[in-house]
Amino acid sequence: MGWFDKVVPMTPGSAWVALIAAGMLDVLWAVSMKYAEGYSRPGWTLVSLVLLGAFVFLLGRTLTVLPVGTAYAVWTGSARSGRS
Repeated sequence: MGWFDKVVPMTPGSAWVALIAAGMLDVLWAVSMKYAEGYSRPGWTLVSLVLLGAFVFLLGRTLTVLPVGTAYAVWTGSARSGRS
């Protein structure tokens, strides 16, 4: 358990909320990559990297509480539904 877990504990309920948020951030990250145009536009590149870091962080936090298989299925499903 890391220092962040002691400051902000992850409960099963908050893990599900964070997992759905990670899926939404994944969709926003994909959109921002398009606008970054091969990371040639600094503003959109920064947005893309921040969104990437945010969704990876949230996904990692949820995996401390939820089973990996379940979390992965829900995360990919929520991200996929946002990209349709």
